[in-house]
Amino acid sequence: MRVYVPLTLPGLAEAYKTGDLGTDLVAYAVTPALREWYLSDDIEELEYAALNRAAAASLRLLAADPGARRRRVVVAVDVPDKAAVADPDRGLDPSALGEVRVTGSVRLAKAAAVHVDADDAEADVTAAAEALEAADGGDDDAQFVVDGAEDHELLWYATQEIPNLVGQPD
Repeated sequence: MRVYVPLTLPGLAEAYKTGDLGTDLVAYAVTPALREWYLSDDIEELEYAALNRAAAASLRLLAADPGARRRRVVVAVDVPDKAAVADPDRGLDPSALGEVRVTGSVRLAKAAAVHVDADDAEADVTAAAEALEAADGGDDDAQFVVDGAEDHELLWYATQEIPNLVGQPD
């Protein structure tokens, strides 16, 4: 199963250093609830929706880490089907659409690709991270700012490009 793990650039740097994305992770995938919500049978569209859910979770990680460079990061990784489990009690919660818990350790070597914001997204991502709390509280203007970050498409990088993304030598 393809899952999308939300990170920050410092989180990606740590994963590159250790070779491990972590243990018992929250990630995003094509779940039954996501399929029902998105009303599509096109797997590429559904995976894109899961990727965007992970990008939104990456924004939350950025909001919690003011020192991180303001670029959303999502790692696409393949895990055994049984390793990724959706919580049936949260299946219809709009904030949990596509959310899965990945059990066990997830090795960075299993990653298929990394998706990261372009440099020109940083201003909008910065503003979105700062507006996130107000948006969560129902502020429509703040939600508009958060939506501005979502207008930026994450760029696709091969896993061999991770050292360049995190500023590490090969």
